[in-house]
This record gives sequence, C-alpha cells and structure tokens, in this order.
Amino acid sequence: MRTIIVALILSLFCSAPVLGAEMKIAYIDLQKALNLSEAGKDAKDKINERVKQFEALLETSRNDLEKMQQELEKQALLLSESARAEKERNYQQKVKEFQRFTKDAQEELQQQDADFTRSILRDMMSIVQTLGKKQGYSLILEKTESSVLYASDSIDITEAMIKEFDAQFLKGKQ
Repeated sequence: MRTIIVALILSLFCSAPVLGAEMKIAYIDLQKALNLSEAGKDAKDKINERVKQFEALLETSRNDLEKMQQELEKQALLLSESARAEKERNYQQKVKEFQRFTKDAQEELQQQDADFTRSILRDMMSIVQTLGKKQGYSLILEKTESSVLYASDSIDITEAMIKEFDAQFLKGKQ
C-alpha cells in the first residue's frame, strides 16, 4: 500500500512539470491536533472526569471486598460448614460483580474516547478540506510514522488547522 502511495506521489511530481501545474503539498499531524485542539482537550477532560468517577466507585467496592474477605477469614473457624460455604459464595459473587464492573467501565471509557475521537476527526477533516481549497494545496498528507518518512517543518500546517478548528469549536460552544 505504501509503495502504491509513493509511486502515485512520484508520478505526480514527474508529471507536474509536464502539465505546467505547480504542486503545493503539506501535511498535518492529526495526533498532535487531537491533543492540542480545544475539542481534544475538552474530550480529554470529560474522559478524565469519568475516570475519576469510576475510580471512586472501584475504590469503594474494593474496600468492601477487603472487609468481606477479612470477616470471612475471622469467622471461618466459628461458622458451620454450610454457613461458611454460603459466605464464600457471596464473596465470590461480589468478586465477579467487581470484575464485571471493572471490565464494563474500561469498555465504556474506551468507547467514549473512540466516539470523541471519531467526532473530532470528522470535524477536522472538514477543516482540512476547507484549508486545502482556500490555500491552494494540491495534496495534504497525514503525518504518521508509517506514511511520511520525512517532511520539512515548512510544509506542516497542523498549527493552522488547529487554529481554524478551535475557532469553529469555540464559536459552536457559545
């Protein structure tokens, strides 16, 4: 896939002088844009707030489980076989519920993060299209380690895209 993209870009460079068209190329670091944009910071704050809520619930549940285990250990010798077995079943049930809650919380956070990211990237792509047309770019690439091996900082338009994106994002929040 990378070979095809490189071949396509090289063919564009080779044919550009023949066609008399000037190529204007830039790249955007979308990961940087996600992290530094106001929408990205807002999403990160929302995720962190949800993480704190889950951590508080998990800590309470963990403490309850520890107390339950300590009581079970203290009473183990005093309880009848059936009473001890019942308490152990209850304890194991609570452990399973705790594990399920932990897994569900992690999945919810991952899903929420993915939803925020998808929404922000969709909006950013609109800005990239507008920026590309407005400034006359022939090609705008996304900077990742696997696709752009080298690019001069002079063609990095990430900051301009973040500025434009933030302006729209902040206008939408008003």
